[in-house]
Amino acid sequence: MSDPLKHECGIAVVRLKKPLAYYQDRYGSALWGFNKLFLLMEKQHNRGQDGVGIGCAKIGMPAGQPYIFRRRDSKKDSLAKLFRKELKELQRRHRKGLLDQENPDDLRTNFDFAGDVYMGHLRYGTSGEFDDGSCHPYLRRSNWPTRSLMVMGNFNMTNTSQLNQRMLDRGQHPVFGTDTQTVLEEIGFHLDEAHTDIYHEVRDEGIAGDHTAELISERLNLAHIVAESAKGWDGGYCISGVVGNGDLFVMRDPHGIRPCHYYETDEVIAFASERVPLMTVFEAEQDEVKALDPGTVMTIKNSGEHQSERFAEKVDPKPCSFEKIYFSRGNDPQIYKERKAMGAALVDQVVESIGHDFDKSVFSFVPNTAETAYYGLMDGLRLYRRKKVRSDILEALQRGELTEEKLDDLVLRNWPVGEKIAHKDIKLRTFISKESGRNQLVSHVYDISYGVVGEGDSLVVLDDSIVRGTTLKQSILKILARTKPGKIVICSTAPQIRYPDCYGIDMSEMGKFIAFQATINLLERSGRGALIEDVYKDCIAELEKPPEERINAVKRLYADFADDEISKEIAAIVYPEDIDWHGEVEVLYQTVDNLHDSIEGPSGDWYFTGDYPTQGGVAVANRAFIHWREGKVGRSYDLHL
Repeated sequence: MSDPLKHECGIAVVRLKKPLAYYQDRYGSALWGFNKLFLLMEKQHNRGQDGVGIGCAKIGMPAGQPYIFRRRDSKKDSLAKLFRKELKELQRRHRKGLLDQENPDDLRTNFDFAGDVYMGHLRYGTSGEFDDGSCHPYLRRSNWPTRSLMVMGNFNMTNTSQLNQRMLDRGQHPVFGTDTQTVLEEIGFHLDEAHTDIYHEVRDEGIAGDHTAELISERLNLAHIVAESAKGWDGGYCISGVVGNGDLFVMRDPHGIRPCHYYETDEVIAFASERVPLMTVFEAEQDEVKALDPGTVMTIKNSGEHQSERFAEKVDPKPCSFEKIYFSRGNDPQIYKERKAMGAALVDQVVESIGHDFDKSVFSFVPNTAETAYYGLMDGLRLYRRKKVRSDILEALQRGELTEEKLDDLVLRNWPVGEKIAHKDIKLRTFISKESGRNQLVSHVYDISYGVVGEGDSLVVLDDSIVRGTTLKQSILKILARTKPGKIVICSTAPQIRYPDCYGIDMSEMGKFIAFQATINLLERSGRGALIEDVYKDCIAELEKPPEERINAVKRLYADFADDEISKEIAAIVYPEDIDWHGEVEVLYQTVDNLHDSIEGPSGDWYFTGDYPTQGGVAVANRAFIHWREGKVGRSYDLHL
């Protein structure tokens, strides 16, 4: 994606099913689970580089000994540093004779991360102040293990303000900050309620006090607690939490917006945001890794018993399509196939754009994440060309015109040619703080291959998605123009992004979307600028309605324009300035229908169509336009629904 976007966080959970001594005997390390946690996080490092956090819970620790642990770090390269620091501390204690790292019981007692439940989180921040304290997991401590709670997740709630108000109405005093804190406190409240009820039951049954904690732990119904907590949540989420007694839960939002996969054997049950890390780390086959069903919570008691239960009514699944387009690692077999299909789906538009002239066209991609879709585009172009050659040969045969010279002409020329045009050369150095200096540096982030594009050729370059168009205008098109093509065609595997996301992706300010800017230009140039004010008033009116009655009023802005009209205006906006090149720029976007055809199963498309899966999304879209019209900047998530 040429426009850098922060996006969904990543989670990793490892729940061991055997004593630590088992892993010492079979794998040579009682820290097998801890090592697996690191690998799961490392394989998902693409999902978060703002900060990391890890947690560990130990089941059945004697009274007086700690049982739940957490570490967080928001510094650069924090993932490797965090694990390295813990292992260095382990080595230090071993050298000083404070523990025997070959003794599982010794490790369990004297090393914080020798436990039964491991949790890891990779964070991309989309809200609030960011430091170590903003990293997951969040921890709520108590001197009752069954009231201690550690929570982490990949999520964004659209109605945090409303959820905080619910706590205030109870008489609680939440410390406002992030929706993570809100989720922690909400689950914690219902955990406290359940704990108190069970305590009174046990007391009234006349059971001796030294058995109270054990019975509370047995009777705790974590699935019910989570279901009660989730009432009123509006957003996309995959959330995991562990209670101090070792009870674990992992849940996924009703629409399945945020991803979650799991893998289970008789040794372990593990969860991750993506499928491939589980396949790689545990050497599992694709069909052995399952997706957690939307609207369900899997709970694992400290005894090891586990089950999945529905906590919300079944609704149409709307998983985030950007997982397929860009975010998830491309070595997932299904995602690899789907990304190739997205590239192939652009063939008809590309062929028309170059006038069917492959001899005068060169095909490439930028950035590297678009490479898989590029292979799909090239496969599709070759298939298109083969069909055309076959048709022409048959036609020549029927006419009796198939000479050797004619055959050579049909078969040997006009085939699509792919080249590596742009090469990532350096990283943007943040010590250059002035915008002019940074922009100048960005223009040299990529180097190019000279001499492969002929004068007057069409240079077709594939991108994952064009969101803001800033990088395209300021650097990429200027770089590509150095090859002196007659025409540059930029193809996006994603459709035009017209509406904000509010479920995890950092795309909340409508005014920054290049498709929105183009539409406003078209409205004003065509003398229909009054519609902008009408939509502004409609958005205000929509927010005054009950949530279930609201519609996305922003859709009216786009209603009278064909996709091609908006794309043409986008090309005019991103046309590079102040360079010695005067060729043509064309921008092609994937169609929404082709995107759905390329993806296996359902997929969410609200950022393209404005069809949000939750009422919170509709509210965000209307509020985002109001903010733009009023000149406000910042996120539009925290809304009273």
